[in-house]
Amino acid sequence: QVLLVESGGGSVQQGGSLRLSCAASGYTGSRYCMAWFRQTPGKEREGVARIAMDDTTSYADSVKGRFTISKGDAKYTIVLQMNNLKPEDTAMYYCAADPMWTLCYGMGSVAFDYWGQGTQVTVSS
Repeated sequence: QVLLVESGGGSVQQGGSLRLSCAASGYTGSRYCMAWFRQTPGKEREGVARIAMDDTTSYADSVKGRFTISKGDAKYTIVLQMNNLKPEDTAMYYCAADPMWTLCYGMGSVAFDYWGQGTQVTVSS
């Protein structure tokens, strides 16, 4: 069983920074795509950033230049560094993972096999 656990959410003022982490346990494959999504009440879940095992990354246009996705020190761990946060970044942020690494070559699909429980990010103006 694959379990994803997010951490690092919180509240910050506009222009501030937060760092989210996601650790996957129970995954053993050498190929994967790991990603961050976010969702606000009444809206569809949207992709934020993705990273594959070969370090291929993709970003939503709304976060390019402000957010950076990277691998963590431990295997199957990713980090989302969020800078210059805006009130519109307020959402529940979810970590996702899938063995299909090609999901990382773009931002379209949301069909990931594994999902975390989410961590709340709130940005005040």
